[in-house]
Amino acid sequence: MSEMQRRSMTGYGAATAETQAYRMTVEIKAVNQRFLEITPHMPRSFAAWESALRETIRTQVARGKLDIFVNFEDRSEKQYDVRVNEGLARAYYAALAKVARAVDAPLNDGVRIVAARDGVIEINENADVSGAREVFMGAVRRALDALDHMRLTEGAHIAGDLLKRIDRLEAQRAQVKEIAPQIVADYRAHLTELLAEFKEVMPDETRIVQEAALYADRVNVTEELVRLASHFAQFRAILAEDEPVGRRLDFLLQEINREVNTIGSKANNAAAQQLVVAMKNEVEKLREQVQNLE
Repeated sequence: MSEMQRRSMTGYGAATAETQAYRMTVEIKAVNQRFLEITPHMPRSFAAWESALRETIRTQVARGKLDIFVNFEDRSEKQYDVRVNEGLARAYYAALAKVARAVDAPLNDGVRIVAARDGVIEINENADVSGAREVFMGAVRRALDALDHMRLTEGAHIAGDLLKRIDRLEAQRAQVKEIAPQIVADYRAHLTELLAEFKEVMPDETRIVQEAALYADRVNVTEELVRLASHFAQFRAILAEDEPVGRRLDFLLQEINREVNTIGSKANNAAAQQLVVAMKNEVEKLREQVQNLE
């Protein structure tokens, strides 16, 4: 899988396969889910093939909820086994005869009436569908290919959107880094202004420096900014890997969100707070998109 070959968990694929004896249509609908869940909707006569169906799907799908719908048309010649429940037929006929005697009427069409009763005549269809297995699995594979094509197309759009949002976060991080020194300078200026209001008290420059230093330590976001840069690089690296990455990216975004929140709690500055709000918005959009990624 190349860098941009990410897969969405949402998609649809369908295929039809047929021979002179059988016609098979397989539809696969996939939606988001943390783990892989496969739910077949197919004839009971196909039950023996369910294991092969699941194994084939697992080779191409790692996560998501998949519903598989199978429409089967059997055109092959069938043999029928017709059986008569003689005991039940005699009991029905005897009962009809009693009714005829009770009302003093002839037993007209008695056989037809008895034959129409449930259970008197049983018809079993001896249909051997074992020959349809390859037709079925062929349709499944083609439907999976169609599903995969749609998932890749959607996945490429998602990956592109994720990278654009990481670009925005990196730019916002750089702006916070640029603002950070000004936060301490503004605080020092604020202390000087406060002390200047008390004309009888000479400002203690040493005290101002100490207070500014303590404040600078409290609002220092250097560690958070360094970790964010590392997280962004890791996000890009994971997105480029040749395997499903959705869960790992979701966890990494939790870490990114934690760092952004910490910056928000430290940076007591209007411009920084606006940047934090914007960063939170991007992280939330990233988390929404990652939920769609396998």
